[in-house]
Amino acid sequence: CSRPQKVCLCPFLPVHPLKVSTCLYIIQHPAEESRVLRTVPLLAACLPSDKCKILVGRRFNEDRYPELATVCRNPNTLILYPGAEATNLEEVAVMSSSPSVMIIIDGTWSQAKDIFYKNSLFRLPKQVQLKPNISSQYVIRTQPTNTCLSTLECAAVALSIMEKNKSIQETILHPLQALCSFQLQHGAQIHHSKEHLLKNGLYDKPMPKNKRKLRRMELLVNNVKI
Repeated sequence: CSRPQKVCLCPFLPVHPLKVSTCLYIIQHPAEESRVLRTVPLLAACLPSDKCKILVGRRFNEDRYPELATVCRNPNTLILYPGAEATNLEEVAVMSSSPSVMIIIDGTWSQAKDIFYKNSLFRLPKQVQLKPNISSQYVIRTQPTNTCLSTLECAAVALSIMEKNKSIQETILHPLQALCSFQLQHGAQIHHSKEHLLKNGLYDKPMPKNKRKLRRMELLVNNVKI
């Protein structure tokens, strides 16, 4: 896990990499590399190296990333990005019988949006999303809404659906649960979502002056999907 011995998470990782047929391409915003409490390294430690490929950057074109371009044009490739055009992943998994490739963008919501809309390659695969019926266990980092998940959690849920194996989700979430437990034991505080803080009058930061950001906060308070 590459963490100090005192907070080593290796005992919580699977003894052997999980056997999966789905290949993940994690498109990671450069800012995520410098975060101490990031989840992608834990995800990668749970999977075979050829089933979890991490590409770091903001812009991805066919000339610099020919392999990624080929993947994006593959009819079996999916991209996990919520929106009006996205299909429920469970519906896609029912109809899919061949091994798939899934692209997941790793970054804050604004970073992920920037990567998705400014790279035409990522609008070639079929767009899918998860049902927002579970809450994040990544309680040491603030999420926009109660149903926003970390990259590791998204991958865990998605793989369990694609592989039709619920135990995959439990195995991948195990090191995340241990990470949060370690941090809370060493002084970290539980972070409620921005949605929770706003609805309960607990948001203690200045409200944004930017009208677009202010509107987004109003939508969170009114439980409108954004």
